[in-house]
Amino acid sequence: MREFDDESIKEFNGKDGKPVYLAYQGKVYDVSASRFWKTGLHMKRHPSGKDLTADITAAPHGPDVLERYPQVGVLKKGRTAERPMPAGLENLLKSYPIFRRHPHPMVVHFPIVFMFSTMLFNLLYLLSGYRPFEVTALHCLGGGVLFTPAGIFTGFFTWWLNYSAKTTRGIRIKIYCSLILLASSLAAFIWRIVSPEVLLSFGGGSLGYLILIFSLPVLVSIIGWYGAKMTFPVEE
Repeated sequence: MREFDDESIKEFNGKDGKPVYLAYQGKVYDVSASRFWKTGLHMKRHPSGKDLTADITAAPHGPDVLERYPQVGVLKKGRTAERPMPAGLENLLKSYPIFRRHPHPMVVHFPIVFMFSTMLFNLLYLLSGYRPFEVTALHCLGGGVLFTPAGIFTGFFTWWLNYSAKTTRGIRIKIYCSLILLASSLAAFIWRIVSPEVLLSFGGGSLGYLILIFSLPVLVSIIGWYGAKMTFPVEE
């Protein structure tokens, strides 16, 4: 059988009439006949022409589906396999493959919800004058401050584990915006704790506080957009 490496298998990505190959646990399969791979991109998130062992292990279906398609070669371990991984972590991921893909997408939902809720409850307070809305906004802001570091940590972990910590424009934007989000939300939270009446008598300070608050959903939207493009690539 033909031997492939990480570079040579990239050619078989289904584009320009080329066959669709993918690798799983060292075996290379030709899945060109599958209607789910006809564009070379499975479910708009899994590109062909590469080793998809981690993706298939974490998929809702088993690897037995690959047995329907011919094996056309084997994948030699290349540069991506040389990346060191602690033995304990490798064993954990083999036993619980869900930790390879799902911690970050799960955790980031909390900052998204809390940051949007902070803005919405403050907006409700401004429209109604009902103080409990403003207090609820503070509680939501506290939740956002609490979960944002968890989102950042799991994001870096996923970036290292699944993307070999390769830097792209989208990754850089996500990192910068995440750090700005953490700093802005923490500053707003401290501001509100130190000055509980910041929105009661509207002034210059109130405007500055609201600018911080309303910037939070903008930041999480930018972070979410570039994260979604990595998971579900936008078709040009």
